[in-house]
Amino acid sequence: MTPTQPKRLMTWLGRYPLRTLLRLSAAVVGLGATGWMLSTVWPEPDQVAPAAPVAADNPINLAPLPLGPVTLLLVGIDADQTGDPMNNAAPRGRANADAVMLLRVDAQQPLRVLQVPIELALQLPGQTTPSRLGSLWQEGGVALLNDAIRELVGLPADQPHRYVVLPRRVLRSVVDGLGDLDVILNASFQRKDKAQNYTVNLQAGRQSLNGAQAEQLARYLKDPLDDPNRRLRQQLLIRAVVEQFRGPRTMGKIPGLVDIAASDVETNLSKAEMLSLAAAILSSPASVQIQQLPLAKRAGKQVLRQIKAGESLPLWPRL
Repeated sequence: MTPTQPKRLMTWLGRYPLRTLLRLSAAVVGLGATGWMLSTVWPEPDQVAPAAPVAADNPINLAPLPLGPVTLLLVGIDADQTGDPMNNAAPRGRANADAVMLLRVDAQQPLRVLQVPIELALQLPGQTTPSRLGSLWQEGGVALLNDAIRELVGLPADQPHRYVVLPRRVLRSVVDGLGDLDVILNASFQRKDKAQNYTVNLQAGRQSLNGAQAEQLARYLKDPLDDPNRRLRQQLLIRAVVEQFRGPRTMGKIPGLVDIAASDVETNLSKAEMLSLAAAILSSPASVQIQQLPLAKRAGKQVLRQIKAGESLPLWPRL
């Protein structure tokens, strides 16, 4: 590893600052300019035949499968809907990215998930102090966040292929649509926040969580240093959602869930592509593989984190 690479992992400008600054300039026009590179991911035409039957035992009848693996950027924001000018968190302000993940969907392989720490320190051009990765959403939207994560992780230029920005009410709606999630909590979680008019009340042990309770588990943060533990709790939700999604009675619900999600998320996925990804997840091996980026040890009570020194790119996916 060259001496400049640790710095590249700390700052998303990387070894090629001119290239990255040009990408930042392109953020004002969003991600549409890369659409021409994505035609090889899905069969043409990009649509599902209206008359295709939904069969309980054959995901291919839900939609055509992607032609290869699809890398998806998933951004959970701390607002109730994507158009909200303010967040639903403390302190009050513009919405932030509250959870950031990369998903790799492949009909032939288990679903792979990378949790990206929102407290990761990144140095933005023109700023003298580092920013939290989660704040990039309010700085430059999904285009800036997408570009920063590509540089950070070391993804190819055409990835992530697609993105989804998920507000909190979509999480509630999807869980309620799928059915209660079975989780085992190793502790009870209680918190009442008058500023947010929000209460967390979850008991230890085996629980069946509805949409509102799933949101409580996803949001719960004991203190500013608790993000690593929150990611572990979110892993419980990810596994429970995938298990419920793959249940024998779910396939017929998927078109309706796609309709619900499509109306409330910000995404460059078409409905047909959402159905295609759903079919790929149903077709893939049952397990889900969840990974995290390698972080350096925290310095005291410092909130911002750095990638562990000596790590080489790409950081994900790794065999």
